[in-house]
Amino acid sequence: MFDKFGEMSSYKEINTLAENLFNENDIENLKEMAKENGIPEDFVELYLSGDIMELCDAETAAYGKIDAEVTDLKLKGIMEDWVEYLRVQISDNDLLAHQVRKKGKSLKDCIAALLKWSFKNQVPVDKEILKAAEVTAGKVTLGIPNMGKAKEIIRNYYLGGEKE
Repeated sequence: MFDKFGEMSSYKEINTLAENLFNENDIENLKEMAKENGIPEDFVELYLSGDIMELCDAETAAYGKIDAEVTDLKLKGIMEDWVEYLRVQISDNDLLAHQVRKKGKSLKDCIAALLKWSFKNQVPVDKEILKAAEVTAGKVTLGIPNMGKAKEIIRNYYLGGEKE
């Protein structure tokens, strides 16, 4: 995922490398670094033309990391919803944007935290619902967190004990 340039821990690291590559006139590697970090091509073009002074901000860097991770994970269903919820939270919370970008934090581990909660909190599905769904299994359990709980789990994973 971050094979050539490594995982960068902040938008500042991305911008420093972008500036160095730009100053060295190494536009090919600048574009490759941006792509590896999920920075949109139009941001690269704006940066190269001088229309923006930095390649990215904390929010863009966080989205970029999430986008790069999503490509590798091939998420489906509720997991896609969790990612979209994370994106919304990033836009509302600067600290979360910074934490998402940090080395050692990953979407994979965030989804794992949500799944751990899901398995630990399974509840039986009512027999009438099973009947209506034409499910013939004797017992079915389900443990998907509601959005409030998902928000809590996501924030706890990325923010830990840090204040917002």
